Amino acid sequence: MIETLSATIPPDIEQLVHDVLDRARQAELMLTAAESCTGGLLASLLTDVEGCSHVFERGFVVYSEDSKCELLGIAAQEIERRGAVSMEVAVAMAEGAIAASHADIAIAITGFAGAGEEPGLAHFACATRQGQCTHRECRFGEIGRGPIRIASIRVALEILYEALTAAMDLASDPVD
Repeated sequence: MIETLSATIPPDIEQLVHDVLDRARQAELMLTAAESCTGGLLASLLTDVEGCSHVFERGFVVYSEDSKCELLGIAAQEIERRGAVSMEVAVAMAEGAIAASHADIAIAITGFAGAGEEPGLAHFACATRQGQCTHRECRFGEIGRGPIRIASIRVALEILYEALTAAMDLASDPVD
């Protein structure tokens, strides 16, 4: 049970956190997170579980455009051209988090959690040290800032779990 935030985190997300950390332990892979609209909530949840320091390497809270550029190496022109909430920036965030960490898998989240051009729009990207990167777009609608952040955490954890499962499947496949 996650003790620090358990009063406000839905049980399915608590379970997903444990499932992701267990899967990362089994696969002997390290994770990192680059978060914008969730403001470090994912990293907080992943570190609320005791004994996870060997699977969660670090988190990047990159709420401003400058922080995305400075911490993750994203070109300012890319943000200006595509917008901070876009597939391209989410992918660049995930790839930047891999490059700036010792992690094997990075998850990135950028979106409009409150008022904005498209309330509830979120982009997720998951990059691996081997160079694979996936993207997912979600439109949660105008459900409110807190619910959008919680829904984003749920999606990010699901993506991490899928990436870890794929990595484990790849590692267990016999080489021909």
